[in-house]
Amino acid sequence: MNRTPFSPAQAFRLAPLAAAALALASLSVQAYAAAASDASATDSAQPSSVLPAVSVKAARDTLPGDLAPAYAGGQVASGASIGVLGKQKMLDVPFSVTSYTSKLIQDQQAQTIADVVANDPAVRTALGYGNFSQTFIIRGFQVYSDDVGLDGFYGLTPRQMVDTGAIERVDIFKGASAFVNGASPGGSGVGGTINVQTKVADDKPVTRVTVEGSASGELGTHVDVGRRFGDNDQFGIRVNQTVVGGSTAVQNQDNHSQQTAVSLDYRGDKLRLYADFLYQKNNITGGRPGVFVTGDEMPSTPSASYNYAQPWTYSKQEDTVGMLRGEYDFAPNWTAYAGIGSRHTTELGEYSTIDYDAGSASAYRMGDALKENAISAQVGVRGKFDLGPVSNQVNAGWQINRIAEYAAYDWSYGAGTFATSLNNTPSVAYPAATYGAGSYANPGLTTSILMRSFVVSDTLGFFQNRLLFTIGARHQDILENGYGYGTEVQNAAYNESATTPIFGVVYKLQPNLSIYANRAESLVEGGVAPSGTANVGQVMSPFRAKQYEAGIKYDANHYGAALAIYQIKQQVAYTNATTNIYETDGVQQHRGVEFSMYGEPVRGLRLIGGVSYINAKLVDTDDASEEGNRPIGVPAWTFNANLEYDVPQVNGLTLMGRAIWTSSQYLDTANTQKIPSWTRFDVGARYKTQILKHDTSFNVMVTNLTNRSYWSSALGGYLTQAEPRTAWFSVTTDF
Repeated sequence: MNRTPFSPAQAFRLAPLAAAALALASLSVQAYAAAASDASATDSAQPSSVLPAVSVKAARDTLPGDLAPAYAGGQVASGASIGVLGKQKMLDVPFSVTSYTSKLIQDQQAQTIADVVANDPAVRTALGYGNFSQTFIIRGFQVYSDDVGLDGFYGLTPRQMVDTGAIERVDIFKGASAFVNGASPGGSGVGGTINVQTKVADDKPVTRVTVEGSASGELGTHVDVGRRFGDNDQFGIRVNQTVVGGSTAVQNQDNHSQQTAVSLDYRGDKLRLYADFLYQKNNITGGRPGVFVTGDEMPSTPSASYNYAQPWTYSKQEDTVGMLRGEYDFAPNWTAYAGIGSRHTTELGEYSTIDYDAGSASAYRMGDALKENAISAQVGVRGKFDLGPVSNQVNAGWQINRIAEYAAYDWSYGAGTFATSLNNTPSVAYPAATYGAGSYANPGLTTSILMRSFVVSDTLGFFQNRLLFTIGARHQDILENGYGYGTEVQNAAYNESATTPIFGVVYKLQPNLSIYANRAESLVEGGVAPSGTANVGQVMSPFRAKQYEAGIKYDANHYGAALAIYQIKQQVAYTNATTNIYETDGVQQHRGVEFSMYGEPVRGLRLIGGVSYINAKLVDTDDASEEGNRPIGVPAWTFNANLEYDVPQVNGLTLMGRAIWTSSQYLDTANTQKIPSWTRFDVGARYKTQILKHDTSFNVMVTNLTNRSYWSSALGGYLTQAEPRTAWFSVTTDF
């Protein structure tokens, strides 16, 4: 069990094999070009629908700071927004990044970010601790929904889950990210981060209406309107309105959500301004909870759609977000940027936590009221200049995040604990509180987080930018104060800082083939010794995860592929059983290999998929029983294959199939409890036509086709059950 399948040296020897695979795959370029040429010859006598698309794409390419073009099929982009480095081509950066587009969201009827990242072989999703929030696993490490970036800003994303109506791109940065993004306020993101980019007005007017529904009873509408105005189309407005609600595929569980987003922008020769407003409201009743296992016996999963929640459980969240951003080209190749945003959140919920032990289950109620006020700001400059034969791309920036949390809670633990079951759940009357703190009507201040950082970097280009070397550093201050529930008396303080460097190199073997390597770090708040320890209140320095990564990327315009190998070592803090001292001792080590491919390697056949392997273990611990064991909730293998096929016999018809496989995971660090591997199959189809001269698309998407019941994640030491079979239907019309 503790045997290491490969060493770093062995892993790096896989790179030439993968490069050969990529080169072999590139032979399909010729087949694709030949097919395209034949198609052009066949269509030459007919009116072409391709020319307008080419015209729009050319206009986009000339817009400063605009989105990177997508691969064939339009679902995965060839570039992304990469923190302080701004918008970059994938081939030019020494990092592993994937960017999914709004077309993928529309084609797959993705309701939340979790539905989008389900396409990625290196990402998995679970439930948050004690609630219904979505949390993500990248390279085996957790990313809280609170730590998802919004247009490059931390702290502004709606809590618990993010709906997709207003999203243009979902950028997934895989690996240590303290340099490019800074430390996240929630203290997650060691193995990567997620950033979402909001929609802005395009050059082409948009008036799109979608009516959708699920087989279980959910109904919804999405209206997307975008226009540009002015003599040179310098003014833009984009409005998105989404309303979805009804019964989900889980029994006795209802979900109602709405999202309103308004984006205003000004696009001048030198000045670009953006103003965004986002309002999101979610209401879940009867949400199926996670399951804690306190004994050695693992529970079998109930039927896929069975709900073991109590009828009085619910969660309500309401988020209001506003942002102002701007860029100004104050000299040729030099741009200054600045932005500020704020978020106000209110949350109210009643949850039922289930403990499973030796065949029996018990639960108690916990209620919470929460308000959050967040503000985020950044300012910086990017520039390019040459020093002799060496080009330079410099970046310098400063950012600040402040989050104030006001909370109250009560629970029924103890006298209010009740017996329950995962398979024959009794309905229990609302349990009275046995303990509580704070006022639900007016929650008091409980946490204040302030994060400041300054970053500087330079990317040096040699041999006409064939060799790119990036060096830089970010200095981060982390300040957090804790206050007693209901008293607002300070009872905890954290004030530490750290500097995280970056070293990265890219070498272009060919214009469309590059190899890269980086040495990077992630940064999260260090622990504070809890009550009952010999050093109670002692503050740990920030935990620094150190990463070494190397890889190869290939871009054939209509499809791309990438291979990465990496090692991440993250410090672990715990209370020593012998000395009763809370200390930083031990390392969680992840060594992994990732391969991904996306686009249209053969005309009419598109794919998104890949495979990820992680050799994860705990090392240098003082507990001999855990030394070399696998961390909780980290599968060794994950695999995705998403295929789309344009049926040649029926113009406009596309069929889709997807397979997602995840290997087994441990529920405890002793590695005595394990959930089995699982496989999920999804299918879909869409038909595009014209009705009354309006482009119309009919879509269907079925996830978990076989309605398989399984535990999808053990992350956090609790079990998340997978969603049952869910079928979504939609009709989208452009006016």
